[in-house]
Amino acid sequence: MLSIYDADARDRQANQRVFDASIERLNDWWGGKMLADVNGANCRAYVEHRKGEYQKRRRKSNAKTPPKADGGVGGACRDLEVLRAAINHHAKEGLHRGVVRVALPQRGAPRDRWLTRSEAARLLWTCWRTKEKQRRHRGTEVGKVLETDKRPLRHLARFILIGLYTGTRAAAIAAASPTRGEGRSFVDLERGIFYRLSEGKRPTTKRQTPVPLPDHLLAHMRRWAELGIAKEHFVEWRGKPVQSVKTAFASAVDKAGLDGNVTPHTLRHTAATWLMQNGVTVWEAAGFLGMSPEMVEKTYGHHHPDYMKGAAQGFRKRRIGGDNGGDKKG
Repeated sequence: MLSIYDADARDRQANQRVFDASIERLNDWWGGKMLADVNGANCRAYVEHRKGEYQKRRRKSNAKTPPKADGGVGGACRDLEVLRAAINHHAKEGLHRGVVRVALPQRGAPRDRWLTRSEAARLLWTCWRTKEKQRRHRGTEVGKVLETDKRPLRHLARFILIGLYTGTRAAAIAAASPTRGEGRSFVDLERGIFYRLSEGKRPTTKRQTPVPLPDHLLAHMRRWAELGIAKEHFVEWRGKPVQSVKTAFASAVDKAGLDGNVTPHTLRHTAATWLMQNGVTVWEAAGFLGMSPEMVEKTYGHHHPDYMKGAAQGFRKRRIGGDNGGDKKG
């Protein structure tokens, strides 16, 4: 069943790398089982298995970043959603009859970690200033670990700026390019428009709508293109587009001394929060971020300066009567 779904659905996936990883994990655990084994008990056992694998990876890598609040449940939930989609596809193809239900774990509370202006500045300066350290193997300083002139995190500074001021998801930032091309998210530097959906990709529920670039970010991106810093993509590592910034981002967060679970997706939360704090309407913020107005209202609306202001002012006593009866109060 998983093999059939992989063959039929892989080409239309927005992120094939993530899809492949989910199919591989599902096959490792579920591959020897039958459809009749898809039940609540086995779904919960898979969640526990994924949580255990997450803890093993953290111990093996000596991770310095804070653990995920859900302990890895979110990854298990996404895998089970792929399993559910595979089962539904199998049924639609007429390859089995009857209802097979996948028991999904309860989702945790949405992340609400966002960066203050000072935290964002500290993170950017860390990326810009950090120098690579290398152990000397010759000369009078053999064995010493010394700083070099290499700046290994400057590409991440560009990623962070784009994320902070567009609220764009990591994959679209990595694909951002000053030139059109298959698989690229085109940035029209002349008109100042960021077409976030990569060329050749189908739209998904994760809206990647075109967005106008803020003036200061557009100025940066034009300068990067003019200086040859952004040749094919705006975020490049050693002349090639980045596939993932998770490792570099975790290193920068650690060096900047930021607390809490700060990830690349935190930039999107930060953009939404700053828009609300600056009084942008929910409708405009939703269009800019590629979210639904309901999602913006539910998750970020409390940051808006007008949030429940009428209720807060409702405790003040109102004066009753017109100009002639000004001494009476309710």
